[in-house]
Amino acid sequence: MTQELTDAIRRVVERAPQWVRRDLDTKDPVARVRAEETLAAMIAVALGQQGDGEP
Repeated sequence: MTQELTDAIRRVVERAPQWVRRDLDTKDPVARVRAEETLAAMIAVALGQQGDGEP
């Protein structure tokens, strides 16, 4: 993975809402899946913007 992609993913994780962080660690499988899907969508958007040359 390039440094640019790594940095883009790190920025997404750094600004992830608190509920996503909390639900990633929950034992509730529904909440955890929702948080995983949300974080994956945030990363996908960021990577798409990275390809468009946006920060």
